[in-house]
Parts: sequence; structure tokens; C-alpha cells
Amino acid sequence: MVVFSVEEALLKSSSLFPYFMLVAFEAGGLFRAFLLLAIYPFLYLVSEEMGLEIMVFVCFFGVKTKSFRVGSAVLPKFFLEDVALETLEMLKKGGENVGFSNIPRVMIESFLKDYLGIDCIVGREMKVFCGYFLGVMEEKKRSNDALETIIRSQEDLVAISSFKESLQYHLSSHCIVTSFDILLHVPFLIELHFRLPVEIYLVRRADKRSWQHVPREEYMKPLIFHDGRLAFRPTPLATLAMFMWLPFGFTLSIIRVITALMLPHRLSVPILAYTGFRLSFSSDPSLENVNINRKTKGGRLYVCNHRTLLDPLYLSFSLQKDLTAVSYSLSRVSELLAPIKTVRLTRDRDRDGTMMGKLLNQGDLVVCPEGTTCREPYLLRFSPLFAEMSDNIVPVAMDSHVSMFYGTTAGGLKCLDPLFFTMNPRPSYKVQVLAGVSGVTSCVGDSDRSRFDVANHVQSEIGKALGFGCTRLTRRDKYLILVGNEGIVNKP
Repeated sequence: MVVFSVEEALLKSSSLFPYFMLVAFEAGGLFRAFLLLAIYPFLYLVSEEMGLEIMVFVCFFGVKTKSFRVGSAVLPKFFLEDVALETLEMLKKGGENVGFSNIPRVMIESFLKDYLGIDCIVGREMKVFCGYFLGVMEEKKRSNDALETIIRSQEDLVAISSFKESLQYHLSSHCIVTSFDILLHVPFLIELHFRLPVEIYLVRRADKRSWQHVPREEYMKPLIFHDGRLAFRPTPLATLAMFMWLPFGFTLSIIRVITALMLPHRLSVPILAYTGFRLSFSSDPSLENVNINRKTKGGRLYVCNHRTLLDPLYLSFSLQKDLTAVSYSLSRVSELLAPIKTVRLTRDRDRDGTMMGKLLNQGDLVVCPEGTTCREPYLLRFSPLFAEMSDNIVPVAMDSHVSMFYGTTAGGLKCLDPLFFTMNPRPSYKVQVLAGVSGVTSCVGDSDRSRFDVANHVQSEIGKALGFGCTRLTRRDKYLILVGNEGIVNKP
């Protein structure tokens, strides 16, 4: 068995402030986040344990336990980006692993169990009253006793901690040091009273500076879905910069939205570029010949992967023409503010098919068959409905990058998605129009299999163009993981 300290042995960074800032911002809002930032300098005037208790109180007091999903939807991404490769390699060697932490269990449990496969987690529980967190943790003695019980019950034990961590005390109080040697960490070979060998690695902070981050491809479980608005690691300085940017960002966002709504494409695109928007566009040369020799009736059907709500708008900017967008998920506010025509699909196959057919007869149409956005370099399953609508299908590979705020959310207010995206200092989009493919316009023979083949082929081509992985996950999977429901969007 391997027993390790989450803060001192697993995470490369020694500061817990970014994780509590994520809880404060995502679960409590701007005011709570600003309060945590304001008291941060004073935390150096108190003990480490007292500073931890203050941060816990500020972040958790008054937060509903039922709606708290930051631990499972937001924090795992940032924890994974901070995991030390050296420790992870040791955990991968097999056997049972036990994670020990002084921070609230609700913050680390999902990350350790779901993404690292940790068998047992010893953390501090939060006190709750009438469904609300009180902002106070249970006594440290309870988690210490639980850890001590685990240690006593094991015959073969490896422990990873630091010189100041209480885990060292629990091991040493039941062990006799017989010899030691200096390695990358500082291992001690000790014996329990039962004369069973135990190996302890005590980590210095200087050692952690030389540790490496875990590459994405070496994650024990791929990170496909995550939520939250903050796209950066909220260190104290980065958080201060965010609060200083907010007034300018909000003003800039209003200017950008008005520009996109009021001006034609030929004027709005260069003005938006001047405000910091970046757009990269490329098109397959074969499409030019299709335009010249085009004999099919109706409009062209553009099929995009879904990165943000603005995907159809950026495609419209790139092509310099108006498009009609159909979406499986669209708030009423976003529908009203959209500078291009948008139509909400009903998820009824027959009704949606009839509607899309009528829209195609009126002009070009753009659809995102994933049905929901995905932030990471993966593609969700493509709904095959589009394959039946036209023989003139054009796949479009979309990618976007932001530095401060995500313009998508699963558990938040979707009507604020455009605001958060346009508040970024320099948001960027990459649009690649790929070679056209033929659809299935007649349902004969093995038609069901054919439309799925077309959908999978389009997904594969977009994935190759972007370097993204193709999955069979759906919108339902995303919302069950992040929010705990099937993703029903309220219209208001």
C-alpha cells in the first residue's frame, strides 16, 4: 500500500490558494472571490492551520451542499495540471493507494477517485446545517485517527509526505528508524512494532521545484469534460489582474457585441480584429469548383464541431455571408442577441428534419451535431440527422482559445456565455472549411447504417484536421458528469 499526502507529495505547487479561489469564484461569486483575495496577505500573519480554516470559512460559509459541484466539475482539471509526474509513476506501480489531505474532502474526492483511481481518501469533512455548509471543518483529530487506523492495519507500506506533514508523525509513532539513505526524496527504512518493513519518502519543497507536470496523454483517465468560468490558474497575482481587467473587459465586451450586431461583415470583422479578436481561416480548394459547377437545389449544409456558442457566427464572418444556424441548446437571451438567424431544434427527429429541410431550401445552413460544446481536444458523437438533409455537406473544423474566461457553461447561466467570451483580452478562433462530402437524401436499403456512416466520417475528418480525439460520448453524458442531470435548458 502507498499512503501519500495530496498537498505535499502529489501536487507540484505548495500553494492551496488557487483551489480555494476556484471554490470562492465558482460557488460563491465575485464578491466572495474578492474577499478571499483581500484577506490573502493577512494569512501570512497567522499559522498555516489557521490560514486554512479562514480560507475554508470564506469559501464555504452559506453555500448549498446540494448544488456544490465545484469539486467534481471544476477542480479536477486544475488538480490534474498540478500533479507531479514522479509521484504519479509511483502510484501506477499497482497496489492499494491511500490519499491523505488536510483540505476539505469535498474538494479532492472526485479528483482522486475518478481521475487517479485512488482506493481510499482520508480528508476533513465539512460541518453542515440544514443543507448549507457552515464553513467549518470537523476536528483534525478525526481524520488523523482514520489515517492511523489504516496504517496500523497494513503489513507492507510505502508513505510519501513532507518533513512538516502530520503523516510523518503517525508513521514514526508506530515505527523504529533503522537506517536511511538520501535519494530524490529522502527515504527512510523503518520497522513497525510488528517488525514489518515500511519505506517513507519525505519531500523537500526544493525537490518539488524540479518535478515535472504530467503530460495530458499520460493522464490515468482522460479529462474530457469540465466546467467553470475561469480559464487560468487563479494565483494571487493572476486573480488581482483579473479584477483589474473586469471593468475594461466588460466595456470592451459591450463594444464588441454592438459592433457584431450593428455593422455588416466587411466592417465588423476588421473592427473586431482591432479590439483583439483573432480569426484564422482556411478553405479546401475543391470547394471553389463546387461553387462554379453547383447544380444541387437549396443551400449548402455546413457541419461544425461545437466549441462555443459563437461557432456559427465565426463561420459567417469567415465566409463573409449570412447563414442560418440551428442549435440543440440555445438560451432565449442568446437567441435574441445573435446577429445571424438562429433556430432552436426540438430533439424530435421528424420535426427537426422537416424544419432543417425548409431552412435549406431558403439558403445555407450551419449545424453543430454534437449538441453541446466540448472545451478539451475531443469530439463528441455526431447526431446523424444532418446526413439525411442534403447531398451538399461541408465539414467545418472549429477551434477556439481564451486566456481568462470560458464562454461556455454546463451549470451556470448560459445567457452570459457571449459576455464572458467577449470579455477575454485576445480570444482567438480557427476555422477550417474541409472538402465536401455526400449525404443520404433517400431512405432505401440500409439507410440507417448509411447515415451513421456519414456522421462518423464527418466526425473523423474534423478530428483529423484539428488533431482531436473522437469519442462516442453525448450531451447526456456531459451533463450527467458535470451537473447531475440530462441537460435540460430553461428557455428564459
